[in-house]
Amino acid sequence: MSTKLITNLRQQCGGPRDGALLRFSLGSALLAEGDAGAAADELRRALDFDPTYSAAWKLLGKACLAHGDAAAAADAWRRGIAAAAARGDKQAEKEMGVFLRRLEKP
Repeated sequence: MSTKLITNLRQQCGGPRDGALLRFSLGSALLAEGDAGAAADELRRALDFDPTYSAAWKLLGKACLAHGDAAAAADAWRRGIAAAAARGDKQAEKEMGVFLRRLEKP
């Protein structure tokens, strides 16, 4: 099922429906399939469309961490916290703060 979903989403990339939500959905599906590197790439593309998309920042941090890049995960969550604060998205801001504290805990 996920492979079919990923194929369908990839076919829409570059078309009239391409945008932050499509790239977020593709990144989420790729992460669920275990392809954290490709997921991170698609989530970065989502953020190119909408740098204030706090859910994309949150998932990007998770994808980076799953890919073994803790520094990139921390950076994504810091930037996501700032984006969420600017939008008034308190829940996402709080969640990313928890993820960041856990990551930075000695």
